[in-house]
Amino acid sequence: MSKQRDRGRILTSEALTKLQQALRDWEVQHEKKCTQERIKELTGKFKEGGLDPGTISKILKGKEGVDPESIRYLLGTFGLQLEEADLVAAIAFTTQSDPNFVGREGAIADLKILIDRDTKVIVIQARGGVGKTTLARKYLQQEFGTFLEFPIAKETKDIASVESLIEEKLRQLGEEPGREFLVSIDRLKRKLQSERIGILIDNLEPALDSAGKLIEAHRRYVELLRVLADPTVRSLTLITTRERLREPSITVQHYPLRSLDVTAWETYFQSRNIATDESALSALHNAYGGNAKAMDILSGAIAEDFSGDIAAYWQVNQDDLLIERDLEDLVTTQFNRIQELDRDAYNLLCRMGCYRYQDVPRVPIEGLLCLLWDVAEGQRRRVVKALQDRSLVDCQDGEYWLHPVIRGEAIGRLRISEDWGVSNQVGADYWSKSTKEDESIENALRALEAYYHYVMINSLESACDVLVREKRNKSLKSATLCGALFRLGLYHQMASIITQILNSVKSNEKRSILYDNLGDVYIAIGNISEAFKCNEELGKIGDYYSLRSVKTNSLIRTALCKIKLWELEQALELIERARVLNRNSEHESIPEMIRFYFANYEGRSIIIDFYLAFLKSSLDFSELRKDILQFAEATEIKLLTSTDLISSRNKGYGFVLLGATYRNLECFDKASQIYSIALSFAKESHYIQVEAMALNGLAELNRKQKNIDESIKLHLDSLEIFRRINSKCELADAHYQVGITYQSIGDIDKCNENFQEAIRIFTEMEAPKQVERVRRSMNGLGSTRSIGG
Repeated sequence: MSKQRDRGRILTSEALTKLQQALRDWEVQHEKKCTQERIKELTGKFKEGGLDPGTISKILKGKEGVDPESIRYLLGTFGLQLEEADLVAAIAFTTQSDPNFVGREGAIADLKILIDRDTKVIVIQARGGVGKTTLARKYLQQEFGTFLEFPIAKETKDIASVESLIEEKLRQLGEEPGREFLVSIDRLKRKLQSERIGILIDNLEPALDSAGKLIEAHRRYVELLRVLADPTVRSLTLITTRERLREPSITVQHYPLRSLDVTAWETYFQSRNIATDESALSALHNAYGGNAKAMDILSGAIAEDFSGDIAAYWQVNQDDLLIERDLEDLVTTQFNRIQELDRDAYNLLCRMGCYRYQDVPRVPIEGLLCLLWDVAEGQRRRVVKALQDRSLVDCQDGEYWLHPVIRGEAIGRLRISEDWGVSNQVGADYWSKSTKEDESIENALRALEAYYHYVMINSLESACDVLVREKRNKSLKSATLCGALFRLGLYHQMASIITQILNSVKSNEKRSILYDNLGDVYIAIGNISEAFKCNEELGKIGDYYSLRSVKTNSLIRTALCKIKLWELEQALELIERARVLNRNSEHESIPEMIRFYFANYEGRSIIIDFYLAFLKSSLDFSELRKDILQFAEATEIKLLTSTDLISSRNKGYGFVLLGATYRNLECFDKASQIYSIALSFAKESHYIQVEAMALNGLAELNRKQKNIDESIKLHLDSLEIFRRINSKCELADAHYQVGITYQSIGDIDKCNENFQEAIRIFTEMEAPKQVERVRRSMNGLGSTRSIGG
């Protein structure tokens, strides 16, 4: 092949899928988007300067060929090896000439590979509307110009006899049919052996039974398929079907056709003069799983009813994905057919609607097997396989999911069935029992799925139990899901799920725990006014039920609010009140449910002590420096040996406040030691906010010790974390501190930029004393101490 005609190479669809999965895994592991610029940097370890974004884009889209070495670099960057079978020559076939046929370059390349291997019959399989027939017809038109089509009726009752079809096709080929079927089929075979002919058998599934075999009334179709699959024929047969063909005596190659990617949708919509708002298009494409038929139907509706405004269409219809009648019919016919042919598979399909496929997008097979409570255990995997064979469930690496439209129909049918409550209860049990002990964002979100199942069936006390039930944990020994979510920085999710059930929970012990957690979340995201309300409600519960432990905790949390507002004198007053109240609760009997949250007398004493140490060291108590230092050292010993006396949330914050106390007392080596302990504890317990606060504290210490480069690096690391988890108050304080650092080296532009950002956030928080503190530093006045971090 000449250099001019060599169009380079593209990845096969299977290899491209593996690469895309590797990219997603990298994003999950590193918790950041794998942009083309970032990929360029990563590929630098294989090629100087890395691959250019244009080459990366071509490889990922699989539309234009590139040199194999570049593909090898990209795969190697993400731990994949390039095999010879992963590559195919970029072909001249293009869909650009037909605006109705987009995004199928990869599929056509795959078909060519199969045909080059002398495959006689290819079964193109996918759910309804993906574009099987369109692809098959386009390919056969290109390769053969004209081709024979054996139409299968839409309904089983309307299927034509194979005898009459073969007679008709023989006459089209200029041959006379025989008087008997076997004579006719033999004449067809000889014709196919002598001429290269393209054949399409479209929409085969009405002729298949529940096992994927040809139904008894039309078993003679098997003879036709045997002829078409014979190694001696020169024909190529493409079969389209939603369901897998399982005839052991016939050799066929199954080709699972994937849905169109979002780029294909964009091209299609643009060809119809529909402006493709990126966010709305992506949401629409995801909701309909890239379905080609949906793309066509929706483009018409958007053009006619919304003047081509895709964003407006999505805004109005995002909660009703089957509003277009043609789409609804496309889905309901598939459900009705499986309901008729395979009741167990139908039940599983509907029951799978109980899973959300959002925060946890895929469900392991065990999550499907548990939904088959009324099927013998040895038969359950076969039921799952039956759904796969009908293209109604997606599977990858042993995990399963439903696309939103399929899930919408499934959950609609499940809601009106007697399986609704049982399916959600079983789903909740599955997530609760299957979640691993180690606390990662992935596992916390998996455990949280049980909460959503209980909310779906209005079992709100059980939903609350998912959040507040104490569980044993290897690293923390005692933990709750709420605690894990907070440590992982999932604040907005916590606020949403707690407020959803708070007013419906009857148990006052549980409500006090919810208010305590919600108050902490509001403090973290800088909504101090709402945090005050939560602390007030917490105090009311403590007063009404004479629970001094709860009331004490309310005062401590209110003091923390005051610290965030830099109202330190009021915070100290509240902590002193908490100290007195705690002394009176030494022999109080605490309900088991809230013991872990509000600690015992000794545990609360430790919490109060590290707040007192920080506040007294922050205020003008210079004449008591020695006493405060001794008090801090005693508190440090208690904190380091407290183990189970206080929760990890309080312990992590205690280390940060103690580090800030030593910093205030100018014991910088001691402060650095405690911040380092805080950092280690935060990483071990996945306490993201404390990790960033410790980094911010270490940055401040480095500035005081004139290590400016290290200080700025640590500040920037903390800023990135605070932004990611949207910890507003700490974010503002970090901007304030890095502003001071830039001020110390005379970089006025960066100094003012960070000061202004701190003022903006503190203003949003309605924290005037914080704003005043920043302004005083801008003018070279006042303290530069941070909020404990």
